[in-house]
Amino acid sequence: MNTKITSLLGIVLIVTMSCTNSKKHIQEDQHHWSYSGETAPKYWTEIEKNSDCGGKHQSPINIIHKNVDSVKIQQNLKIQYTPTTLISEVENNGHSIQFDFERGDSINYKNETYYLKQIHFHEPSEHKINGVIYPIEMHLVHVSKTGNITVLGLLGEEGDESQLFEFFESFLPIEEDMVKDIHQKIDLSSLFLEDKHYYSYSGSLTTPPCTENVNWIVFKEPIVLSVEEVLKLKKNMPINNYRHEQPLNGRIVTYHF
Repeated sequence: MNTKITSLLGIVLIVTMSCTNSKKHIQEDQHHWSYSGETAPKYWTEIEKNSDCGGKHQSPINIIHKNVDSVKIQQNLKIQYTPTTLISEVENNGHSIQFDFERGDSINYKNETYYLKQIHFHEPSEHKINGVIYPIEMHLVHVSKTGNITVLGLLGEEGDESQLFEFFESFLPIEEDMVKDIHQKIDLSSLFLEDKHYYSYSGSLTTPPCTENVNWIVFKEPIVLSVEEVLKLKKNMPINNYRHEQPLNGRIVTYHF
């Protein structure tokens, strides 16, 4: 009898360990995309089976100015950034440096309010304008109460030092998979986004799951930061953490001036 019980317990233990290992393997698979090697962006469609990465409305794109529809700036976009919004934490997620925000700053786009959730960076830029690649691109990701997403894309060129980037980089370096609590105020109104012209189009997230139906707003005028600030961000992120250009597939890009 004892032998049977011992054998039964052994089988249960083996099955349990097998299930545990399977779950661990699945969890690892969910995070195995990268920007190089066999898990680089050109393989995302294959390795991210339940994603939109193979869709027809993907981002980023190359914006050719002569091919866009031009309209006068209307009240479709309202920037509602305040000096009292709090950054909750910064993390190095292995793909980028990401600053997460507490609820405060928001935008209103096409009569829907979107709250700023996080800011992250790509080096070099993901979007191009007339084929030009910029040293860096900053994404400000906003989500509405209904789960809709609007991303503001800011291209960066090298020049004078930026106080905003000096603030961001005061929390660096940060090692991969590490999180730092911040809980400090930031004033994003210094970006003066209301004064910039922008392109808009319907696209996707530029990282898996590459969710589509994302509102993209890419500002034509770049922000300026120093070479040293670009290099400091670069040292804390994977080399070339950008997704390659995606086909437009008949989508219309609108220029707001």
